[in-house]
Amino acid sequence: MEKIQIGAIPPMGWNSWNTFTWDINEQLIRDVADRFISEGYKDAGYEYIVIDDCWSLKQRDDKRTLVADPVKFPSGMKALADYVHGKGLKFGMYSCVGTHTCAGYPGSFEHEFQDAELLAKWGVDYLKYDYCFKPRQMSGELLYKRMGLALKNCGRDILFSACNWGEDNVYQWIRESGAHMYRSTGDIQDNWNSIKSLATSQLNKECYTGSYCHNDMDMLVVGMYGGSNSDWIASKIGGCSDNEYKTHFSLWSIMGSPLMIGCDFRNANQITKDILMNRDIITINQDIECRGAYRIKPEP
Repeated sequence: MEKIQIGAIPPMGWNSWNTFTWDINEQLIRDVADRFISEGYKDAGYEYIVIDDCWSLKQRDDKRTLVADPVKFPSGMKALADYVHGKGLKFGMYSCVGTHTCAGYPGSFEHEFQDAELLAKWGVDYLKYDYCFKPRQMSGELLYKRMGLALKNCGRDILFSACNWGEDNVYQWIRESGAHMYRSTGDIQDNWNSIKSLATSQLNKECYTGSYCHNDMDMLVVGMYGGSNSDWIASKIGGCSDNEYKTHFSLWSIMGSPLMIGCDFRNANQITKDILMNRDIITINQDIECRGAYRIKPEP
């Protein structure tokens, strides 16, 4: 079978933020990798395990290099990446265009090439690149293109996940940055109104998604049922009904959004597993032509 190139189809995987936010550590990531295999998620197509914000120390070292928190990640990121790779999976991390990440850790502003080289050295396969604390005088377009150039020159193939929340007319320039996927919406919450709002906001934007540059409507909340360290994500509502989660997964799939699990799937019930591993729906999302769904409007 011919190998599919990085970013050709929407990425599938898991991200730590929606459920765990700041409460992350290497044992969690190792356990997630183990369960990707034993629970059948890898066989269903999920391959990226991504650590979101809060993984580093609050200060760079004396060489201005990012340092993984030694309490949370005592073995270091290279060893953790090796463990994930040993399972036949891919390893992802997080940074930000600004001076700080959204949670107040060091961002990559004016350290793009240094940070890209470090990620390559660690064996990172995926970079989620957020949009907090951007200096006002700097162009967001320029900063995403700068990191895109840094990743292209780091010596490793790293999937570039841009996350500027649909700001700054991103649809017009994001493909030029080299991003393989880009956030076109604000952050998702674990409630139906949020899901519906994000989906409807992308109607009439079908032409802005395709191979090697996918419209990302944010991570999945399927199976969360209100379970998150963040009150904002959980919304204090208790999550969605199973039918709402099923509709959410179907919408994200047919609209060509990357499928990044956000729940603690290790404790998922059978309904959640059936939704997340529905092969027919995943096949639509992973079609090599990457044509997003469109509406046939009734004549007036």
